[in-house]
Amino acid sequence: MSEAVYTHGHHESVLRSHRWRTAENSAAYLLPELSPGLSLLDVGCGPGTITADLAARVAPGQVTAVDQAADILGTARAEAESRGLTNLRFATADVHALDFPDDSFDVVHAHQVLQHVTDPVRALREMRRVCRPGGVVAVRDVDYAAMTWFPEVPGLADWLDLYRRVARANGGEPDAGRRLLSWAHAAGFTDVRASATTWCFATPEDRAWWGGLWADRTLSSAFAERAVAEGHATEAELAELASAWRAFATSEDGWFTSLHGELRCRA
Repeated sequence: MSEAVYTHGHHESVLRSHRWRTAENSAAYLLPELSPGLSLLDVGCGPGTITADLAARVAPGQVTAVDQAADILGTARAEAESRGLTNLRFATADVHALDFPDDSFDVVHAHQVLQHVTDPVRALREMRRVCRPGGVVAVRDVDYAAMTWFPEVPGLADWLDLYRRVARANGGEPDAGRRLLSWAHAAGFTDVRASATTWCFATPEDRAWWGGLWADRTLSSAFAERAVAEGHATEAELAELASAWRAFATSEDGWFTSLHGELRCRA
């Protein structure tokens, strides 16, 4: 069986980013499809902030949230409980082989998942299988090669090159955003609506937050551990890349944007 390999892991610096995500800033393209009473599967739910937002929108419809990492599900449960949501259930799952019957859900959603899996076409076929006819499979993934920033801080281009090498060594595709449409076609979808949105970090507060968390991720996350263990970088080189992120974070002209591909696929 194919396996999903999650490059980032769940270090605090990673969760700092993931907890910032909401349905509005990370799944706005899907919101017009949602209404009370729909059943929804959220694949790769992570700490559950997007999941909880989606659950509030489809209540009293049931939301099933799954993640390959069992340890993160406790965080997602706590997020749902803190909001008083009662229409969620949680389970571990591999998107390549979902343990649900055919036609189980009205909506199947995955945010920043397909870039990490070994077989994204197979994953999309599975998401299609468990989505009822006429339902929606919705996916959103970043495109690392399309990330851009100013000023040209020495080291950030090296960070991007390193990240893409580590992600591909794990069997993933860091430039997934541009490939989503082709993967959906290969998975058999014929009714697909493609779009793109960005995250932009340009205020002093946003620069400090984004640059700071990436500096920490470059030093301490699973990405850093794999980079060193697999011979892609030394600890000293990672320290230099982290310093580049901190330099960006303190630049008064700093501007960083990441492009995300999105699809709404009719099952």
